[in-house]
Amino acid sequence: MSNTIQRSWFDQYMVPCFSPAQFIPVRAKGSRVWDQEGKEYVDFAGGIAVNSLGHANDELKKVLTSQIESMWHVGNGYTNEPVLKLAKILVENTFADKVFFCNSGAEANEAALKIARKYALDKYGSHKNEIISFENSFHGRTLFTVTVGGQPKYSQDFAPLPQQISHLPYNDIDAIKAHISENTCAVIVEPIIGEGGVIPADPAFLKALRELCDQHQALLIFDEIQTGVGRTGYFYAYEETGVEPDILTSAKGLGGGFPIGAMLVKQSIAEVFQPGSHGTTFGGNPLAAAVANQVVVLVNQPEFLAGVQERHHEFIKRMSDLNQRYHVFSELRGKGLLLGAELEKKYQGKAKTLSNIAAEEGLIALIAGPNVLRFAPALNIEEQDINDGFARLENALKRFVQE
Repeated sequence: MSNTIQRSWFDQYMVPCFSPAQFIPVRAKGSRVWDQEGKEYVDFAGGIAVNSLGHANDELKKVLTSQIESMWHVGNGYTNEPVLKLAKILVENTFADKVFFCNSGAEANEAALKIARKYALDKYGSHKNEIISFENSFHGRTLFTVTVGGQPKYSQDFAPLPQQISHLPYNDIDAIKAHISENTCAVIVEPIIGEGGVIPADPAFLKALRELCDQHQALLIFDEIQTGVGRTGYFYAYEETGVEPDILTSAKGLGGGFPIGAMLVKQSIAEVFQPGSHGTTFGGNPLAAAVANQVVVLVNQPEFLAGVQERHHEFIKRMSDLNQRYHVFSELRGKGLLLGAELEKKYQGKAKTLSNIAAEEGLIALIAGPNVLRFAPALNIEEQDINDGFARLENALKRFVQE
């Protein structure tokens, strides 16, 4: 058997949870990726909104290399300097008083949902246990988080599922008013539904959620796994809305490519977790915390965030120009550099086909369901990468329309 690593090994040796592209990326820098054959791609996907500062960022490499030389892992019987520094910077720059670190978005949401139920149990009693989520939402793949997510296709095969979870229409104030009750312990919401179609929340909807949660003594959880750490042009998306959550979850872009998750929470809620209530082996390890520190330092600057907003307008303009020529999209939406382009009726169901053609043309893009092309590039993507990426997208659209 050949020892040259090949794509067929995925089908031969790996559990088929994914259907990866036929090419294998082997090297990347900034917003450019090269595969085994040396073919170059412009990256408009950012590892699904993860590579916030692009690939192999020099400043992140420097802090990671430095931390590798001193300490990798100590376990949760000890704390470490990078994680203390990261906790301090997140608390000082958000609404939160305390932070819990883990390894992924699903784990951050798992912690948020568990602490919300424990808070309600301790403060109000066992009747107050309902969690309200929204249709088409996505909150992770653990049994709890996948059930809370509003896409039954991801949870239905794993029954019996956790109970007392309700799903309501997103952006529908009347529906939540009619449903929320004294039995509700938490409402979890994405400021922009990401995986479910890149659908921004109406600010009035988020304000109504805050008011209703206050009225019914329920906690408001913002899932900012995808929208956090500069993605929308704000450090966290809640800042633009004027609505402050009780709990916020963060991951993806926080580590700039190194796995890390975080639950940010107010003091009174944090207190219900005591030693033994919840835990993690790898969460808050020195390597992840060191990299995340540098990501936060670089991203949470007025000039950097303004640059994200400028790139947003550039992407929307380029998309609009292409759409006037090819008439493929019915709507362009999103904030910052989390963007969705919904396909026209006659192309519905073919987002994956379009993203595959784009890859053949040398552009890496995402989908958000069967009908939406999604972009989540590096927040510092350079002008030349944008130019080349849209040239390749145009080539893909020409072929897509013809085919």
